[in-house]
Order: sequence, then structure tokens, then C-alpha cells
Amino acid sequence: MRILFMGTPDFALAILSRLYEAGEEIVGVVTQPDKPKGRGYKLIPPVVKVFAEERGIPVYQPTTLKDGAFLGTLEELSPDMIVVAAYGKILPPYIIDYPKYGCINAHASILPKYRGASPIQRAIMDGERESGVTAMYMDEGLDTGDIILVKKIEIDENDDFEVVHNKLAEAGADAITEVVALAKRGTVPRTKQNDAESCYAPKIEKEDRQIDFTRSAEEVHNKIRALSPFPRAYTNLSDGKLLQITASKVVRAEFDGAPGTVVDLGKDGFTVKCADGAILATEVIPEGKGKMSGADLVRGRKVACGDVLGRICDE
Repeated sequence: MRILFMGTPDFALAILSRLYEAGEEIVGVVTQPDKPKGRGYKLIPPVVKVFAEERGIPVYQPTTLKDGAFLGTLEELSPDMIVVAAYGKILPPYIIDYPKYGCINAHASILPKYRGASPIQRAIMDGERESGVTAMYMDEGLDTGDIILVKKIEIDENDDFEVVHNKLAEAGADAITEVVALAKRGTVPRTKQNDAESCYAPKIEKEDRQIDFTRSAEEVHNKIRALSPFPRAYTNLSDGKLLQITASKVVRAEFDGAPGTVVDLGKDGFTVKCADGAILATEVIPEGKGKMSGADLVRGRKVACGDVLGRICDE
């Protein structure tokens, strides 16, 4: 089974690594171009590129796939199957239709729910207690192809994006290795998606990150953990300075005051009233500072009982 792998971030790396460890024939890795990062704008390669190069796997970083730009390379590699995991670009039909055993995508949701760019964050924001990775045949739609199989994981009430991502990465590796085994036996199932049950998971925008304390404590907590450790949910201190909250807990008690009011200071952080209940902010990043505990912010006298969070200012 000659496999061409297409993927870019850590989620993809977990799958590529498992395929490699299983002894599969990886004929090439296609990933996004290196990106400049940091003050010096140093070009940083994708993690899958680093992994592949260290193991002598050919790496390709095309700037475009349109108009048959990658067809010559595809014909040289002649893959039996293409595995795609968070590659980052829409694939044209000539790539999707090329391999004998299909172009197989590992999507981080239980399809047809959470099609789109941010399925993990959106599921956590919605308070889902279960997610999974769907291995599916790709088509020209947005995560609309026939389902092969699903590997499910549980989401605990305090799991943040990083924890859920890592669970799903392992589930994705399980899913794809099973699909490859099924393809070798010629027994790959396919089930059409029910479009009536679908929902979309759009890219996280800046406005999605702003905390609205007029929502319930559960909703606020879900947003904070869905966006931690990155890109992080934010609010503003009473003086207007930015405050990113990276960890919280739900406080199931009622307090007086308007939503956004700091109602208690404690050894574990500070408590902020929501529409119902409150959240305990246990880890924060104040403007111009590094990550610290909510208790450290209290000790630094940057927040006090009666302060109202949430006055909007530019980041």
C-alpha cells in the first residue's frame, strides 16, 4: 500500500507517526510551506516536515494545487491511497480522484456534526461530552464524503482544547491505521452522511474569543477551555487592560451583582459572576505579562471585589 500523506500540524503528526511505526510505505509527505514566526520572522517548518525529513521521507510543500500543479508529482509517486489530516488547503478533484483506494480524510468530529475548520473548539464551546475522529472518503464538498468509520472519545467537563486535541489525535491514528488494514483486505465500508443532521464549525474569529459574562457559567467556562492554550478567551479588567483567562472552574452558587462582577477572592483565584452561577478564574495572562495563577493576580492587587470585567478595548 503506497501512501501519500497530506497534513501539517500536531494532529496530523500523530497519524503520520503511527503509519510510519506500523511499517507502511509512505511515498511522500505534502505539507504547508514554512511560516515566519517570532521577532526575527525565522521560517519554521511544519512538524510533519521535520518528522519526515528525519526519516528520509520525501517532503513536498506546493504553494498551489490548482490547475493540475501537483499532477506531475502525483504521477511520479503513484500512491494507492492518499491520507489527509488537517492539511490546510482544499484539494481539487484531480487529487481526490487519483488513488485506487481513495483519498481518506481524518476529521476531528463525529460527522456530520461539526463540519469545517474548528470542530474541536466548537464542540467544547457547545458543551459536548463526546467527540471523535471520522475517517471518510473525501469528495468536493466540505467534510461531506462517505463515512468509513468513527473512533469516539469522551470530553470531561474541565478538558481544554489541548487535552481534547491529544485524545483525538490518538483516535485519528487508530482510525487511519484501521482503514489501511481494511483497504488491504478489500473490506472498506462506506456510509453516506445524513446532511439533515449536519452543523458547521467555522474558523475561530476574534469576536468568538471575547468572554460574555451575561451567558451562563457553563457557557463561559466552555469558551475558556475551548480556546486554551490558544488562541485564548479574553475580557478586560476594570481599568480597560486586556485579561486573557486560560483556565477556570464552574462555581455553582448564586451571587449578587451584575454579570462580570468580581464577587470573591480566594487562594485558587478570583470568582466572577455570570448570568447564573459564576466562574473561578484559576489561570490568567494579564496584558504585557506572562501566564500566572488567578491567585497571583489577586496578590498583585490587579483585581478586587466589586470590579466589573468586560469593558471592551482593542487588543
